[in-house]
Amino acid sequence: MKQKRKVSKFIYWAPRILSIIFVLFLALFSLDVFENNYTFWQTVIGLLMHNIPAIILLIVLVISWKHEIVGVIAFAITGLAIILFLIIAERASRYEIIFPVIFVLCPALLISILFYINWKRKRPK
Repeated sequence: MKQKRKVSKFIYWAPRILSIIFVLFLALFSLDVFENNYTFWQTVIGLLMHNIPAIILLIVLVISWKHEIVGVIAFAITGLAIILFLIIAERASRYEIIFPVIFVLCPALLISILFYINWKRKRPK
C-alpha cells in the first residue's frame, strides 16, 4: 500500500515539476534581448514578446494543475507546433532539427504523457 502511494505521488508531482522546469527553460531563450543595445522600454517589450510562449504555458500549467486533460492536449500541441514551425520555416536542416526535437519535443511529450497517466488514474471507472 505504501509503495502505491509513492507511485501515486510521483505520478501527481512529476508533470507539474517538469512543466515548471520546461517553462523556465523556454523563458531562458528571452535573455538574448540583452545582447543588443536597446533602450529600457525596447528591452521590456522584447522580453515580453519573447516570453509569450512561456507565459501561455504557465497559464496552461495553472489550469492543468486541477484539470490534467488540458495539460495533455496543450503540451502535446506545444511540442508538435514548435517542430512543425521549424520544418515549415525551412530554417533547419536534418541535423539542425535534432536539438529542438531533443530539448523541446521530447520534454513536452513526456509532460503530456505524465498528465495523461495522472488524468487516467483519477477518472472514475
